Amino acid sequence: MTSAILLTGGTGTLGRLVAPRLLTAGAKLRVLSRQPREAGAAGAADDVEYVTGDLTTGEGAAAAVAGADVIVHCAGTSKGDDVKTRHLVDAATAAGNPHLVYISVVGADRTPVVSGLDRAMFGYVAAKHASERIIADSGLPWTTLRATQFHELTLTTARAMARMPVLPAPSGFHIQPVAAAEVAERLAYLALAEPAGLVEDMGGPHTYEMKDLLRSYLRAAGRRRPIVPVRLPGKAAAAFRGGANLAPDHAVGRDTWEDFLAERTAAG
Repeated sequence: MTSAILLTGGTGTLGRLVAPRLLTAGAKLRVLSRQPREAGAAGAADDVEYVTGDLTTGEGAAAAVAGADVIVHCAGTSKGDDVKTRHLVDAATAAGNPHLVYISVVGADRTPVVSGLDRAMFGYVAAKHASERIIADSGLPWTTLRATQFHELTLTTARAMARMPVLPAPSGFHIQPVAAAEVAERLAYLALAEPAGLVEDMGGPHTYEMKDLLRSYLRAAGRRRPIVPVRLPGKAAAAFRGGANLAPDHAVGRDTWEDFLAERTAAG
């Protein structure tokens, strides 16, 4: 049976990789976008229905979820994810009983964000955890997948830091980057399966200390920058130093950071 699926964040790093996988599986796909898009326009797929809405305010959410059997919630920003999730859940609950599939982050439940300093640096993680709770308490059938940092977002961070004359590397922090395409494959599978609640975490094949990861980017990009270790304060930072953001027992990703980096830097 063909599923009618609503995808939020369908033009983002993960969503644009999830969409073709759902289409290949035969899903009838609708993508929620803040900007009006039409099938056949540049970057738009002919076999996708695009609807306009803004989860920050909830505008357009009711129309977007109408008739959806499954909602894959990939929309994410640096802050306010819990607000967006609340608006989406409220609309979905009013519309019926769709299966809500959510992408979260490893360590969302193990990172205490209690102070203003914690919120300033790790508010994104706290919002992800709050979103998880909103979904789990919604009464809707649901599935949540937690993944480690994507290769793509790790590269974006490294590039931004490399613009500075000195790179501050949080001391004691380790990262386990995973390919967004591999997470997309898993998320699409979960969207087409029965609701499973909180599923096993998903992480990349290797773990790197932050300073070593930055060095590898500088070498690949042909740049030279001093890297200075910085010990971040707060309970959330302490949790990261303790490995809260890692999933060593679920290192199921196959694509390595080194291969990804070589491909991206060679392409400019």
